[in-house]
Amino acid sequence: MALAKLACVVLMVMVLASPIAQATITCGQVSSGLAPCINYLKVGGAVPAACCNGVRGLNAAAKTTADCQAACRCLQSAATSIRGINFSLASGLPGKCGVNVPYKLSPSTNCNTYVHVT
Repeated sequence: MALAKLACVVLMVMVLASPIAQATITCGQVSSGLAPCINYLKVGGAVPAACCNGVRGLNAAAKTTADCQAACRCLQSAATSIRGINFSLASGLPGKCGVNVPYKLSPSTNCNTYVHVT
């Protein structure tokens, strides 16, 4: 779940769009996209290819500001339910997967500040 929360944050941070749009990304999508990252987020080591595929997929799926903000909220919700998540590893995950996220990934991140940028 924390991984899903991280995915949402990553997705929201990376994808910015119109604040009027409705989110099309679901917490289920975020959770399944980031599920392969959970072990890495707990113990570190090599980032699994499936994890990076999920991070990149979520980033591509977040097409609007609403998507980004919804993904962020999903990540935050998940992070509180998975024990042992290392948030330092979480905030570095997008970069390790070749995704640029201009914000720190953290449970204290204000999801309402994410805007989709093309």
